[in-house]
Amino acid sequence: MIECRACPRLVTWREEVARVKVRRFREWTYWARPVPGFGDPRGRMLIIGLAPAAHGGNRTGRMFTGDRSGDFLYAALDRAGLANQPTSVRRHDGLKLSDVFITAPCRCAPPANKPLPSELERCSAWLDREVALLPRVRVVLALGAIGWGAALSHLQRRGLTLPRPRPQFGHGAVTRITGGPALLGCYHVSQQNTNTGKLTPEMIDAVLARAKELMDETA
Repeated sequence: MIECRACPRLVTWREEVARVKVRRFREWTYWARPVPGFGDPRGRMLIIGLAPAAHGGNRTGRMFTGDRSGDFLYAALDRAGLANQPTSVRRHDGLKLSDVFITAPCRCAPPANKPLPSELERCSAWLDREVALLPRVRVVLALGAIGWGAALSHLQRRGLTLPRPRPQFGHGAVTRITGGPALLGCYHVSQQNTNTGKLTPEMIDAVLARAKELMDETA
């Protein structure tokens, strides 16, 4: 995965960001490659985000690491007992997840945080192969509408039958897939959502509590 160069626009952007940098990370050597998933390979919860942040995962090489979105997410996972610490600063900082694995439908930092449909389609093979290595997933927590859509498309590619009409994303929405995991929606942990109060710590805490209930229900 980390050697993939299938999307020229994304390759150009991730490498340009790593070359130009920003002042506060001037001394960093950026990862500047596709970012693999992270977490407990025996986890029953799979969190699907969107894509690495230009100066977050694209810099550190780990999902939701080194940016404000990650600060919000990992603090919530720590409160829920799913992480051993509330911060994620860099790879090899001692962070460990328990019963949860984090991935994304787009593995390279996209311009304006908006991957193109064609880029998501090309990247879907990596999502499929990674999820195939997670045998115990019972709940998929989708952060945002793109993560929700990617989860549904992945389940459909696995040959599972989706409810009709196609389930729509919503914060706290739950969709049960016959023969597959439950799908749970949550607003994305982006600064745009957390700074404006669209997503609060109390809201994500409630969603994670619901995810834990669903894990036990589908065990």
